Amino acid sequence: MTKMAKVILKGPSLSKSTPFALSAVNSLNFTFSDLISGYVTSYDSTSRVIELTTSDKRAYKAKITANTYAKQTQNLGEDWQDRGGRLNELLIEGQMVFLYGTFFPEQEVSFEVNYIVFAGESKYSFRYEEQGWWIKQIDSIATSYIKWQFNAPTEAIDYRNYRTLISLTGGKKDEDYLQETDTISRMVYGMASAYMLTGKEEFLEAAEKGTDYLRDKMRFVDVDTDMIYWYHGQKVGHGGQEQKLLVSEFGDDYDCIPAYEQIYALAGPIQTYRLSGDPRILQDAEKTIDLFDTYFRDKEKGGYYSHIHAVTLSAHEEALGRNKAKKNWNSVGDHAPAYLINLWLATETDRYKVMLEDTFDTICNHFPDYDESPFVQEKFFDDWSKDQQWGWQQNRAVVGHNLKIAWNLMRFQAIQPKEIYKQLATKIADLMPKVGYDQQRFGWYDVVDRVKEPGQEYHRYAWHDRKAWWQQEQGILAYLILSGHVPDQEDYKKYSDESAAFYNAFFLDHNDGGVYFNVLANGVPYLMGTERFKGSHSMSAYHSTELCFLSTVYIDLMIKKRPLDLFFKPLPNGFADRVLRVAPDMLPPGSVTITACSIDDQPYDNYDAKALSVQLPDSNHRLRVKVTLTPN
Repeated sequence: MTKMAKVILKGPSLSKSTPFALSAVNSLNFTFSDLISGYVTSYDSTSRVIELTTSDKRAYKAKITANTYAKQTQNLGEDWQDRGGRLNELLIEGQMVFLYGTFFPEQEVSFEVNYIVFAGESKYSFRYEEQGWWIKQIDSIATSYIKWQFNAPTEAIDYRNYRTLISLTGGKKDEDYLQETDTISRMVYGMASAYMLTGKEEFLEAAEKGTDYLRDKMRFVDVDTDMIYWYHGQKVGHGGQEQKLLVSEFGDDYDCIPAYEQIYALAGPIQTYRLSGDPRILQDAEKTIDLFDTYFRDKEKGGYYSHIHAVTLSAHEEALGRNKAKKNWNSVGDHAPAYLINLWLATETDRYKVMLEDTFDTICNHFPDYDESPFVQEKFFDDWSKDQQWGWQQNRAVVGHNLKIAWNLMRFQAIQPKEIYKQLATKIADLMPKVGYDQQRFGWYDVVDRVKEPGQEYHRYAWHDRKAWWQQEQGILAYLILSGHVPDQEDYKKYSDESAAFYNAFFLDHNDGGVYFNVLANGVPYLMGTERFKGSHSMSAYHSTELCFLSTVYIDLMIKKRPLDLFFKPLPNGFADRVLRVAPDMLPPGSVTITACSIDDQPYDNYDAKALSVQLPDSNHRLRVKVTLTPN
């Protein structure tokens, strides 16, 4: 039987004769509201007391009051689902619940529940695992973004109307605005992913028009070197005057060409290429990779520099300041999730596989730093010695970057298995719940100190204990893919369940659409500064849609083992040899086959079921291709 946690919230009583006597220092002798997330161990319907344990098995009692209400987790586009009348049915042993309430530091500390959120209809099911859950969510998110940006479908999709900054409710400036390349590209990624899952033409239109806009407005072709650079963006002034910005305007990268901006310029176009096979996109990617190999790559010591000078294209210029000859997670690792894995999926070209292998080998060789910290080292000098004095990062860890490494190592492990990949991925997965996870409420923290000071039991938060939407994505995908690869490891399933349940309970904006940038540790939306926006330098329709897309893939094809339909629309003679590759992600060989295919709504059987490829017919018009993938 689990022992109930003893919480001391009240300081020593004060002497009546000394009305100004002080209580013990830092006594928690005040009421406060918070969230307890966990699993029901018992419910007494007479006393209306819930007993539950947290993720790390600490025990609590919670009292339901006359004002307590209860709801089921709802998806975007769904109505409120009241569960206040079904508490006896739902509050069963093992049921996952979120209890938001108030602690009262009385003789016996009490916790009174304001509201309850259920993660599913039973202890064995979670709403996020329902077939079509994430497809409905990506449909809603993509629909919101094309409405906010273009007022579609009332008006035509026109990227001249695109804005980097979008308010909480979808509002934007009409004049004097900035269009950033990376945020457009990230939105394009979301539109292409939404089309692949739904087959809705408006999403394909948004993806292709966005890709064309990037090529027309944000791409610089160097005719002397035959390489491609991507502008940071363009400023659009009163009257529509356009000013190209080659160097970054963002504070961390100001007046430099950062690698990650060039990397993410490819994210949307490459996901669109998977649908269309447009050879112009492939050519742009090849010439951008030439840029990486020529100017960003350290050919002697390995890896990629984080910044180069705009004039000399050197990473070693003094003018780069704190970014001179530096390497970091973004410049080394972000190639893989942003575009390179998707580029290989669409082409299976050796060049991209070799680059991926080099990327993951570099991560395994240089990023682990477990003698000093449970977190990887993220920033480096030229010689791979640790840079722990840079800007805001200092000797701090971004929790999501650790999770992102584990997730992407397991993706590549499916096609290029190496013991070092699996060892690092599972080590990260074993460590992160202890140091970067909220065991009380669920969800992943943001930035923390990599090393604890003497006497500290917890890694200190750099600024706050808020939780960002994109870091939840990394945690969910990391533990989903690990659960798919290692199904007998119960902790992987546990953390994917808890992470996805927390995200779907608290990050979805049921009033205005999309997802929140940040929530407080207790799940309440944080709506201050740029973090209240739905569009910013940091946020577009990318991480939220990537989460929907790959959660669908991992849950349906690896975990639940159920068929999944995907949609493509190749151009005539777009893909080389008219071969359309339809693998949605790097999956274990032989785990999935094509079991049905149609072209223009007619059955079609010229496909390689095991290779996950379709031999397209010779055609002078675009083909609408639908494939059904079924796990073996």
